[in-house]
Amino acid sequence: MSKFRPTVVQESKLTKDAMRTMGPAKVEMPSTDKYLKKHSKEPKPLEATECSKDAHKTCTEKKPPVPARTDNPLMGIHTKRDFIKTAAAVPKKPQPVCVDTSKGHKQPLENSGLVPKYIKKTDYGKIPTYLQQRNDEKLRAEEEYNKFVKEQKAQGALRHLSGEERLAVLENLKKDWDKLHHEYQSLPLFIETMSQKAHKVRLEEEMKQLEKDISLFERFKTIYVSKN
Repeated sequence: MSKFRPTVVQESKLTKDAMRTMGPAKVEMPSTDKYLKKHSKEPKPLEATECSKDAHKTCTEKKPPVPARTDNPLMGIHTKRDFIKTAAAVPKKPQPVCVDTSKGHKQPLENSGLVPKYIKKTDYGKIPTYLQQRNDEKLRAEEEYNKFVKEQKAQGALRHLSGEERLAVLENLKKDWDKLHHEYQSLPLFIETMSQKAHKVRLEEEMKQLEKDISLFERFKTIYVSKN
């Protein structure tokens, strides 16, 4: 059993005994003198006091006199009437918009991309900086390569192949390729041994190398070779 049981029982008795009555709660009965009179709830006008009656007599401040026709108006003072006149004289310009859908969706004309504002830039029509740097690097690399070729030619390490020599080398390469191709076509249909597989792979590699060399000699007209 809880040790707080007596406390809980006492608190429950205090709260229940306060409402243990029969009938309505006992309240003070109204007095017979305080009854509702006629027209007591109607709004009453404000009673005139002595201060309100004599208010116009106690005013000591006087309004400024009416200005004469010859008097100049005060400069720098803007009244409500002047503001209305200036607003009516200078109407507000509407902001240009662009309607881009059939349902009337609109956006500012400047953000629509139809206003040619990019042509007014200072760098319009000029080559970008990164492209200029790339072109400069390309020209520099070509100059270094040409310089290297000239140095090698001056040292005698390279010599230029003439047109007849280039055609002769190209013809020999094609003959070698035809020879290897004929040998490749002569291989048996079913290759079973390891030696036959190795022979086929060697023929394919040699034919690929010859094809690269033939493509190189056909593409370039100027070819330098080592004297050694």
